Amino acid sequence: MDIVQLSATELKQWLDEGKPCILLDVRTDEEREICTLPDALHIPMNLIPLRQNELPDGDVPLVVYCHHGIRSLHTAMYLADAGFGELYNLQGGIDAWAQTVDSTMRRY
Repeated sequence: MDIVQLSATELKQWLDEGKPCILLDVRTDEEREICTLPDALHIPMNLIPLRQNELPDGDVPLVVYCHHGIRSLHTAMYLADAGFGELYNLQGGIDAWAQTVDSTMRRY
């Protein structure tokens, strides 16, 4: 399954329009302390195999993100192999969000 790459501006449009989706932050606790997207579910990448049962497996799109989009892409591929449906990767990660959507967000 190919994982759809979602740009930060596309995600912003989804959120502004109220499109249902679940944001999954797979960064570490330390990274999350620096910045995060509102209402994101936090499960560090290394804990996904142990906690994937906490993720809904319904029709709600799951947007996975990390710092630059690499770990989240790997996580999304893992979840696709595990049978999860509508998966998206935030292209460029939260860093792209900070650069293109919210210039007040702390970067690292």
